Amino acid sequence: MRARDVSLPYVSRRRLLVAGGAGVGLVVAWAAWPRRYAPNLSAGRGEHVFDAYLKIAEDGRVTVAVPQAETGQGVFTTLPQIAADELGADWKMVGVEAAPINPLYANGVFAKEFAGEVAPKLAGFANTFATRTALMVTAGSSSVRMYERQLREAAAAARARLCMVAAKRWGVDWAACEADNGFVTHENKRFRFGDLAADAAELDAPDTPPLRIATDERLSGKSVPRVDTPAKLDGSANFTADVRLPNMVFAAIRQGPIGAARYLDGDKQAAGKVRGLLQIVERPDWVAAIAQTTWAAERALELMRPRFETRGELVGDEGIARSLAEALDADGETVVSVGDLETAFQRASVQRAHYAVAPAAHASLEPVTATASWSDGVLTLWLPTIAPEAARQVVAEALDLSAAHVVVHPMLVGGGFGRGIGAEAAVQAGLLSRMLKRPVQLCWSRSEDVLRDRFRPAAAAALTGKIAGGRIDALHAKIAAPSYGHELADALLQGSSVARSLAERGSDGFAVAGAETPYGIAHLAVEHHAADPGVPAGYWRSATHSYTCFFTESFVDELARVAGVEPFSFRMAMLGKQTRLARCLSTVAAMGGWQGGDVGTGQGIAIHTAYGSHIALLVEAHADGARVRCDRIVAVADVGRMIHPDIVRQQIEGGLIFGLAAALGCAPGFDKGLTRAHRLGELNLPRLADSPEITVELLQSNEEPGGVSELAVPPVAPALANALYAAAGHRFRQLPIRLA
Repeated sequence: MRARDVSLPYVSRRRLLVAGGAGVGLVVAWAAWPRRYAPNLSAGRGEHVFDAYLKIAEDGRVTVAVPQAETGQGVFTTLPQIAADELGADWKMVGVEAAPINPLYANGVFAKEFAGEVAPKLAGFANTFATRTALMVTAGSSSVRMYERQLREAAAAARARLCMVAAKRWGVDWAACEADNGFVTHENKRFRFGDLAADAAELDAPDTPPLRIATDERLSGKSVPRVDTPAKLDGSANFTADVRLPNMVFAAIRQGPIGAARYLDGDKQAAGKVRGLLQIVERPDWVAAIAQTTWAAERALELMRPRFETRGELVGDEGIARSLAEALDADGETVVSVGDLETAFQRASVQRAHYAVAPAAHASLEPVTATASWSDGVLTLWLPTIAPEAARQVVAEALDLSAAHVVVHPMLVGGGFGRGIGAEAAVQAGLLSRMLKRPVQLCWSRSEDVLRDRFRPAAAAALTGKIAGGRIDALHAKIAAPSYGHELADALLQGSSVARSLAERGSDGFAVAGAETPYGIAHLAVEHHAADPGVPAGYWRSATHSYTCFFTESFVDELARVAGVEPFSFRMAMLGKQTRLARCLSTVAAMGGWQGGDVGTGQGIAIHTAYGSHIALLVEAHADGARVRCDRIVAVADVGRMIHPDIVRQQIEGGLIFGLAAALGCAPGFDKGLTRAHRLGELNLPRLADSPEITVELLQSNEEPGGVSELAVPPVAPALANALYAAAGHRFRQLPIRLA
């Protein structure tokens, strides 16, 4: 699963020009852009490359190149399944490898949706820019939505070429041949794919090879065995920390508090007493211990007790809250505007509520790690990255290298939940390897991982609503949050003119994405109030939807009580144009045994629409002393046509648990630039004993596939908060939820 890097002929980000500022638009040196890109898959012995996605070996093995990182969400199964289905391959003979960096694999769906939220005027340019800069990124529940069509077309072209070779040998029309279970057949004759691969790879495919007609015998829509399961069960799956290279050493690192200005010193004499320590490397902003084992490197830093200089006010919970409050009081930028809110609120009785969420850590099982090897002017990296080209560019710039001299091998990711979008450890490991002239494996300690996380940002909301005719007539959502989209753009498009132009725009629709509710509300406005709480932000599973859904679905529940309408009927009355979502809501109420949500029932509901998919939840919960007990979650989702139903179900279930963790924990707290929590056990994450009974119903649909992996996270927190209100009559408006 290693990606072979090649030098690709595309214009660097530094050569993008912005003329006249962001308001005028982008002017690109189009003549310098290449118009065609060649596949750069490498073929092993007996393998033949058919296109950017497929290799077929003479023994019949079919290898599918996957442009997305496998983080546990199942792309190493669903994407090969699409190709195998269209090719007519035998699933037992299908393998997978990580795709190399190439513009052909750019994630245009994510780029377009991201740009559409951050800067709508750039959305039309996003797909082209993503392709020209090889923007490969695993985020936004976009994998199937982006790559299904490309994989099907690639597989259809390969199938046509196999059929053409077989037809020539038989003297028949190739269109009369079939491909199934790894064979090309015609009447009672057949050839294995492997027997045809060498000759087929030399042919040109028809311009528009036909796609196969869906039948019950197809792989698509079936829960085939996962490709990555056997290796993960027997321990043979390689993660970044499993890489072993000759003469390799191990490194640990300390970077000081958030906002630390520079590294000062430490007790190197004490560190030197640790057996296995080889060297202390001191940099302006961090210090590393190099040793024969990771344990020895960590122990040396513990004894060394590094000191850092800090300046100004350090990050703390009070400062974060103050920053958000000041942002709400200041002018904001209107991101969504429907109807005439000002007129609707005149001489009307309105309801108001304030909500807040704390910064949330990723809390991924795999700590930040990177393995680097410097040799002959080339830096090779093994990374748990979800944005390999962005990582390559960041490392190249930091080490003053050409990007062509940085090779990135994307590895399996240990449930990163978006953590792998950064490249800090890659830069550090690369610097150490070049300095020491030997391979280095850097692994951050758990406390370093928590402290130096790039968090889901803090946010606060002031919501105002008006009821008319038993429904919401007007809703005004003011949301204070950092310019989240601008920070992510800078991480993905390091140093580019596009990133700078986005940052200059001021408003940031991504920071409030999801706040535009699915309800039919006549008068609606969503404002973003930019805040700077001083906490670094990074992509986090479901991103802003995790807090905007909490704000809106909690407030909708409050407005239902004011209107005197039970929460289910209140929502259903406003979903006239959202038939798929309404079906989810009505089904979850029936399956969960909805009792009206009265105080004493302990039942709460919430809904959400995102990534082209829809979900409704019913949660049952109660207070047990100082702990929140979530007893049951019933989820009903409509995600469109499903490639692999079991993986869809797994991702919905995983999202529910992740959402529960975010509702009750994940917030480390801050004081004087340090996190209060230092380990996973201090983040109040759900344990097995705390996990609720979960029921997931997937509605059958012929609509195009929607996103799944992030869909179930956002509605958990509001459904839980609404259930706790229904349990005891107390409203919770802050995350994480605390009973005391």
